Amino acid sequence: MNPMVLVDFSVSENNDLQAWFVVNDGVMGGRSASTFDLNADGNGLFKGTVSLENSGGFASVHYRFDPLEIGNAKTLVLYLKGDGKRYQARIYANTSDRYSYIAYFETSGEWQTIEIPLASMYPSFRGRKLDQPNFAATRIEEIALLIGNKKAESFQLEMKKILMK
Repeated sequence: MNPMVLVDFSVSENNDLQAWFVVNDGVMGGRSASTFDLNADGNGLFKGTVSLENSGGFASVHYRFDPLEIGNAKTLVLYLKGDGKRYQARIYANTSDRYSYIAYFETSGEWQTIEIPLASMYPSFRGRKLDQPNFAATRIEEIALLIGNKKAESFQLEMKKILMK
């Protein structure tokens, strides 16, 4: 199967960030702050500060799109450069679901190719694993990246591409 490109910031039509949005812990009273923009190199840049104040503790960036048939794709692939911190990848099969499928990954501070088997992504709602099967859908409507390591910290995650294969 040829890789299915979800996002490629080197392609000019992907440089419209209107389908991207930030969700921080402010939705529940927290004080974390983050942004998502294109940097000088044309890559997506998710950065900010996670605060534990007021029961906070996470920041996330989401990319929502029309339902996309992923066929027999088995792997989510992220081409990114992190800051040595742990992040979470999330997939939403349906945006109307209140839960997502998640997997954690570590960044090294260098450019990396992170490959996450879709079947390893488990359903979670508000940080709690649900008693349901792991991801097995044939379509998705949203992906997200989240940082929430139970500590106050600044972060920066630079992205070149996201694809399924």
